[in-house]
Amino acid sequence: MTKGFFVKLAANNMKKSQKVYIPYILTCILTVAMYYIVRSLSLNPGMEMMFAGDTLSYIMLLGSWIIAVFAGIFLFYTNSFLVKQRKKEFAIYHILGMEKRHLFRMLGWENIYVTVLSLVLGLVIGIAMDKAMFLIIGKVASAEVPLGFFISTRAIRATILLFVVIFLLIFLNGVRRIRVEDPIEMLRSGHEGEREPRTRWFFAVAGLLCLGYGYYLAIRTENPVASLQVFFVAVLFVIVGTYLLFIAGSIAFLKIIRKNKRFYYQTKHFANVSGMIYRMKQNAVGLANICVLSTMVLVMVSSTTSFMVGMENIMQTRYPMDFTIYSSEASPDQRKASFEAVRNLQKEYHLNVTGEKQYTYLSFSAIRNGDTFYVGREASMAVVDSVNGLFFITLADYNAYTKEQKQLNDGEILLYTNRGQYDGSNLKVFDREYTIKEKLDHCVGNGILSANVLPTQFIVIPNEKELLELERKQKEKLTDIASDIRQFYGFNVDESDEAQNAFYEKMVEKFTEYEYEGTLESRAAERTSFIGIYGGLFFIGVFLGFLFIMATVLIIYYKQISEGYEDKERFEIMQKVGMSQEEVKGSIRSQVLMVFFLPLGVAGLHTSVAFPLISRLLALFNMTNTRLFMLNTLLCFLIFAIMYVLIYSLTAKVYYRIVSR
Repeated sequence: MTKGFFVKLAANNMKKSQKVYIPYILTCILTVAMYYIVRSLSLNPGMEMMFAGDTLSYIMLLGSWIIAVFAGIFLFYTNSFLVKQRKKEFAIYHILGMEKRHLFRMLGWENIYVTVLSLVLGLVIGIAMDKAMFLIIGKVASAEVPLGFFISTRAIRATILLFVVIFLLIFLNGVRRIRVEDPIEMLRSGHEGEREPRTRWFFAVAGLLCLGYGYYLAIRTENPVASLQVFFVAVLFVIVGTYLLFIAGSIAFLKIIRKNKRFYYQTKHFANVSGMIYRMKQNAVGLANICVLSTMVLVMVSSTTSFMVGMENIMQTRYPMDFTIYSSEASPDQRKASFEAVRNLQKEYHLNVTGEKQYTYLSFSAIRNGDTFYVGREASMAVVDSVNGLFFITLADYNAYTKEQKQLNDGEILLYTNRGQYDGSNLKVFDREYTIKEKLDHCVGNGILSANVLPTQFIVIPNEKELLELERKQKEKLTDIASDIRQFYGFNVDESDEAQNAFYEKMVEKFTEYEYEGTLESRAAERTSFIGIYGGLFFIGVFLGFLFIMATVLIIYYKQISEGYEDKERFEIMQKVGMSQEEVKGSIRSQVLMVFFLPLGVAGLHTSVAFPLISRLLALFNMTNTRLFMLNTLLCFLIFAIMYVLIYSLTAKVYYRIVSR
């Protein structure tokens, strides 16, 4: 056999199998394009110019690594459908006289065609779409987009290298499968699923326990910091539980139903239950994959969209005023002088100040055990889950800031907790026990503390004498790492972002000149950085969401094809045993619908249970608008469900065409 023979044979095979090859090649092309776009954006120098830093570029780089890993797993998985569908074809070639080495050459040329088509068309689409994505990011950021058309040769090289390696590994895996399988066994592969699956009670119970434990962690974990640690553990248990329940639990459940003779021995139920048992054996892993991917899409897109839509609220929390100064000067006179310098600068630049806020505070960390907070050596048994921030402010400053008229007696405090809840009625710190007179639903805005992931207790104490005493005791316990009493000064202005940025630069120059000790912040100056971070997360979330949807579509499509060929034979058998054509069609249709929409329902359940845990995770990043996140999640589920129905409608046509032949 000549080399040209295998070249033509591979091309003819792909042409004859276009029903399974075209969706696979289209997926490869889009995956190549998506990887190139994200990789190119991470290398585009215009990103640093627009966002005055490399934060967004770094997020895009991380996104490209995630896409690379997923692309390898996803393309391996989808290629396995191709090999499975063509087992009989390979067996016939072998029986007709082809040796396995000839099959390897044929498979190699098919793989070369796929690799070349995917890389050439994927890179062309990626390069064309790269500029469009860059313009969209610039539009979202309201930034000036640099002129020119950027083509990254580094991104092209990285894309070619990555996908050549992936397709080479796919080819080697195909060679391995053909080498180890017997031609007669391959020829019988279409009948492998005819034996009734065994009930694996151990795996069914293990799946239920894993899912239950994952749900328990998601619902019961209330501390936001602990949520960050628990999230990945909960996700792992839910994924394992999902696979075990689809593979073993579904069959166990159907067999329990079958034991109910009154229910089972009815025409409709008999056909549906028995058909579902075989269907779940064949498709359990595919259905679990669809369920997990659907959940990822819902969680990822709803979370990143909430970040993007709620970005202004997040900024308001992190930067409570247009300009904020956190003075760490030890002397009250020095603090007063520094604020006067700011006011003089405001007058010098004719800044239109519309409001000012000022207060003195003390902040340090402690270990919480019930209603007692330990500092320094007292906290030797520290646990991450119990670390809290303590923030003290005097009643006079609190009333001045909030325009309220609260009153406190000696030993009484007002309390507000920014993350989680405080259930006690007392609070002990050092050798002093305070009675909580009132639990507040708000407190003073402090951006530095809102940026801290630790839950913080905002404590309003009666007077400044108490504040000085707390500072003294804290310094005794913490010595070198102790905090000083600091002062917050913030003001809002009626000026454009450009004017605010210019004033901020002058303010930094002035305080650098006077060797000012403290922190200066400007909301306008940090806006582009925030857009870079949350905009980057949004784009990566959308890109990965699209990639997962594409994976879901392809898995569903191949599942419909494989089920179509299986149901064609089942269709004929059921008619031979006395069922009418309409009864058979109705039975198979109800099975397909039930199996098809099961992953969507379970994905919706996973997302609902995960909602409290994800809400607490978002709160760590100051995304505290739970209502917005809930609406985004519901909207994402609705849109995804509509897309899911459309996917079913399109792929069902292929299925019914196969069955009705």
